[in-house]
Amino acid sequence: MTHPPGPSGPPIARLRALRSVELLTPHFAEAADFYEEAWGLEVVESGHSASWLRGTGEQHHALQLTRADRIGLGRLAFAVATPAEIDEAARRLEARGITPVAGPGPLDQVGGGYGLRFHDLDGRLIELSADTWAVAPRGRDAAVPVGVTHAVLNTPDIDASVAFYRDVLGMRVSDWSEHQMAFLRCNTDHHCVAFNQAPWVSLNHVAYEMSSVDHFMRGLGRLRHHGITPAWGPGRHGPGNNTFSYFTDPTGLVCEYTSEVAQVVEDAWICKVWRRVPELSDLWGTAGPPSRLIRAHMAGTPDGSPVAPPVDAEAQTQAETEAHSQARTEAQAQVRTGARTGAAADAEGVPA
Repeated sequence: MTHPPGPSGPPIARLRALRSVELLTPHFAEAADFYEEAWGLEVVESGHSASWLRGTGEQHHALQLTRADRIGLGRLAFAVATPAEIDEAARRLEARGITPVAGPGPLDQVGGGYGLRFHDLDGRLIELSADTWAVAPRGRDAAVPVGVTHAVLNTPDIDASVAFYRDVLGMRVSDWSEHQMAFLRCNTDHHCVAFNQAPWVSLNHVAYEMSSVDHFMRGLGRLRHHGITPAWGPGRHGPGNNTFSYFTDPTGLVCEYTSEVAQVVEDAWICKVWRRVPELSDLWGTAGPPSRLIRAHMAGTPDGSPVAPPVDAEAQTQAETEAHSQARTEAQAQVRTGARTGAAADAEGVPA
C-alpha cells in the first residue's frame, strides 16, 4: 500500500512495546489447541471465530487467533502510554497523508483500550492502543512464554519499510544483517520488529519471550513431551544475542521461543552490520543451517495459501514426521514407566 507523500515531522507517537499479534488461520481449532496445550499460553477469552491468549506478562493478551480463509498476519498492536498520545498520533498521521482506518477512540474489542488503526506501506494493519484491560498477575516459575517479543516481517522493499517504521513510528535501527535484514526497537529490547528482504509481503515468524535460558530450555523439554521438536535450533543469534528455537504451528506459521535478547543503552549503542555466515547466525554452533522446509515456512506465500514444501524436502518431512512419532512414543513410554515405578514405590514404601 503506497501512502501519498506528506510533510515530514516527528514520529506519530512514542511506542512503549509490541503488545500483541493477531494471526489468521483456517485451522482455528487445531491452532488454538496448540498455543494453549503445547506452547504454554493461557486462554483469556474464546469464541467460535477467535481466541485471545496471554503469557505470564502484564498484557491482557499476547496472541489473538482469528478464523479466516487465508493464513498470515492480521494485525500488530503496539502499546502507547495515554489516550492523549493516541489523539496526537491521529493528527500526525493525517498530516502525513495517512488516514486511520479506525479511531481514534475506544476500541470495540476483547481487551478494550483506546486506540487507532492504520496500514503501513505494505498494507499491514497496525494498531496503537492505550488503557487496555488489566489482568491478574501470573507466576513466572513455569517454562511458558512471558508474551510476544518480536515479529519478523517479509517485505519486497526493506529500505522503504525501515524508513516508514523509523520516521513514522519512531523506531530505531539496532543492527543490520547485511542488506537482508534490519532489526528495529521501540524500547530497550534489541528489536521488536525486524524486516527481511523478500519477493512478497508475508509474515516470517513471531517470537515469544521466555524468562531465562533455563525457562527456554525447559520449555523445549515440555514441547518434546508433547512430541514437538524444533524445526531449527536451539541456538543463539548474533544480532540481538538472543537464544532461538523455531517451530511451525498447525497452520504452518513459524513461532519461536527466545530469551536474553540484548538490552540497548541508547547513548552507548552503535549499530552494526552482521555478515550472514553460520558462526554469526548461531553463536553457539548448535543449530546447524536452517532447512529448506523451515525457510519455505518463513517465506510464506503471497496470497496466504498453505506453504508447499520444497520437492527435495519431502524426505526431510518424512524424517521429521518419524522423529515426532518417535518422540511421542518415548513420551508415552515415560509416562507408563513413571506410573509403574510410582506404583512399585508405593508398594515398597520408598519415594519414586
